[in-house]
Amino acid sequence: MTLSEMRLYLLKALLNEQTQYREIYIPKSNAQQDSLLRGLFNVRPPLPALSREFLEVQDKYLQELINQKGITNLEALQPVTSDERLYLWQGDITTIRADAVVNAANSAMLGCFAPNHACIDNAIHTFTGIQLRLDCNSMMELQGHEEETGKAKITPAYNLPSKYVLHTVGPIINSILTDNDRALLASCYRSCMELAMENDLSSIVFCCISTGEFRFPNNEAAHIAVGTVREFLKQNTCIKKVVFNVFKNIDYKIYRQILG
Repeated sequence: MTLSEMRLYLLKALLNEQTQYREIYIPKSNAQQDSLLRGLFNVRPPLPALSREFLEVQDKYLQELINQKGITNLEALQPVTSDERLYLWQGDITTIRADAVVNAANSAMLGCFAPNHACIDNAIHTFTGIQLRLDCNSMMELQGHEEETGKAKITPAYNLPSKYVLHTVGPIINSILTDNDRALLASCYRSCMELAMENDLSSIVFCCISTGEFRFPNNEAAHIAVGTVREFLKQNTCIKKVVFNVFKNIDYKIYRQILG
């Protein structure tokens, strides 16, 4: 099947799966079809796959999309001059190949249900495939309560180039930034590093936790991130490469200044 044929197959299957979507018209342009398909992935409940064939087509489709965007290997990156274990990279976290990438999750841990939302939680759940939400749902049902801020969970990364996703819930800033907010953000980074160690992972890619929808000030968040990681790496650890992944130019400038 071509990419277009796979996209149409997935669209028809997802629209047919739930009665409220069966009358939705499939647009003709590739861009509009892409948008509709992503939206359907985003709103789909944590249900088992429609069929084995659906999963096979979905996986091939998502992997091809990521290949077209271009995969970044850690070996192609240069460490910062201040520490050969630290890296700064501006790009799409769903396209980097590492042992683990970090997802800034919400307390439900099921991904973002807002169609085509620009948050990292939405992107990671879109390009891993429907398996991730089902995994997260099983994990949360077993836990029996929402995820605590500052903790972390690990899942397979499925169709991402990386092996695993580390999910962590950062603090939400509603008004004044407090010392407790700072401590919780630092805990997010430590929890991810500890989980990476427990699973013998040597490389981890951090996003800018809490700085988007959760409104943590960018500059202070970056200082906490770098400081916490540097302190953690003072111990004997299997972690050899830590990448600070940024998407916005403002974050790139901040991290570049901090990391030298």
